[in-house]
Amino acid sequence: MKLGLPSWLRRGTNAPAAQDAAAPAPPGDPPQPRPARRWPWITPVAVLVIAIAWGVSFYWSREPAVLWVVAETPTGERTVVGYSTVHTLIDVTEWLLEKPGGYLSNDVMPPGVWLDNMPSFEFGVLTQSRDLARVLRNNHSRSQSQSTEDEDLSIAEPALNTANDSWLFPAAEARYRDAIEALRSYETRLTDEDPGNAQFYARADNLREWLVVVELRLGSLSQRLSASVGQARVNTDLGGAPAGAAARESSGEVIVKTPWLEIDNVFYEARGTAWALLLFLRAAQFDFERTLEDKNAIVSLRQIIRELEEGLGPIGSPIILNGRGFGLFPNHSLVLASYLSRAHSAVADLRSLLEQG
Repeated sequence: MKLGLPSWLRRGTNAPAAQDAAAPAPPGDPPQPRPARRWPWITPVAVLVIAIAWGVSFYWSREPAVLWVVAETPTGERTVVGYSTVHTLIDVTEWLLEKPGGYLSNDVMPPGVWLDNMPSFEFGVLTQSRDLARVLRNNHSRSQSQSTEDEDLSIAEPALNTANDSWLFPAAEARYRDAIEALRSYETRLTDEDPGNAQFYARADNLREWLVVVELRLGSLSQRLSASVGQARVNTDLGGAPAGAAARESSGEVIVKTPWLEIDNVFYEARGTAWALLLFLRAAQFDFERTLEDKNAIVSLRQIIRELEEGLGPIGSPIILNGRGFGLFPNHSLVLASYLSRAHSAVADLRSLLEQG
């Protein structure tokens, strides 16, 4: 009688657990490959677009070289008093519109909408152009206060005062082009052979009226630049006026500090002001030459020009630094403020010379 052994005790057989372990895995779904990226080109294209936008922004933000100021008419036959001032104003206004990138202050699309340095520079140039156009209309082109104003200048001056960030209804560029056309018409009438046409009076009082505005602009900018580090200033609003009064009471000390994000804007606005003012003063040196010689004031005017030239020196840093007054790092705003302050003092001296008989 043979006894039957369990299968797991027979020779050559494996335990059920071993059989189960050695048994092949039941068939299942094959491993899925990693899905391919849908847009493999999006990263390099994005990097390329950013690089191009950065390059264009850098090219558009370069400061201009100083333009050439001419004293003679295009024919070169004769020198007309006032031609240099009017022609320089036209050249400066045209630069605003024709420079690389065009006029940027009212851009609403990238990369122009991202930029703030060049729009600030443009605003400084535009402010000086507005001031000169106003003086041309009210003083330089009129023999006395009751004389009739020039019809072309009455168009150019309000056109230049269009809001600098207006991009539609009206577009600032369109209004500034209207101003250029009006100034060209005035220039043409000024240089023609008709003695009864447009006039430009290079008198000491007319030059002094313009310098009053220039002095105020330089004084304001030098104070705003100096406020980059923050200062506690003594309130001198009513200094020298014991019987004076102000609409609002203020404390004896005033804390002034330019917001950190606006420091470079103020800096480039001041650079634009210095650039345009340098050109206009060079033009005035031609047109008011006889007046300046009579007052022995040519040296004073040249000193103003020299300070502005130094203030427009090349910047050796990729960013505008705002170090403390005597700290380790420089403060570009304070450096420019020192040049504009000296120019402001020289303008005050020149205006005092012109007031003397």
